[in-house]
Amino acid sequence: MRLTSFTDYGLRMLMRMASQPDDAHSSADLAEEFGLSRNHLAKIMQRLSRAGLIETRRGGGGGAVLARPAEEIRLGAVIRLLEEGQAMVECFGSESGTCTIEPQCRLKARLKSAENAFLADLDRTTLADIALSPARAA
Repeated sequence: MRLTSFTDYGLRMLMRMASQPDDAHSSADLAEEFGLSRNHLAKIMQRLSRAGLIETRRGGGGGAVLARPAEEIRLGAVIRLLEEGQAMVECFGSESGTCTIEPQCRLKARLKSAENAFLADLDRTTLADIALSPARAA
């Protein structure tokens, strides 16, 4: 399974925040660290904030922080959130009426099973499990 860059950078951002949970992380610093535009990073932050995974603060000393402990944030839930609307294959999407072999296809069920197993495995892992070590942070 290939994750979108949106999810990739969202995970990196959360890993950074989990490594220093008491610090507010500015979008400018995170964008520079990851070589990402602030605009793209802001979209990721907005999605994470709406889901209650991070909180954002304005002003001096502002930035983004985890909204709850990293031990309570499951990777499967993060991936589901950030990959929302991104079908693994065309027939999983909402516009799946274009497949000519759908009536006889047995691949879709296998792929769905594999996707569920992938996410179930990630549900057993928390953000704390993959947080960057403090030595690598900053």
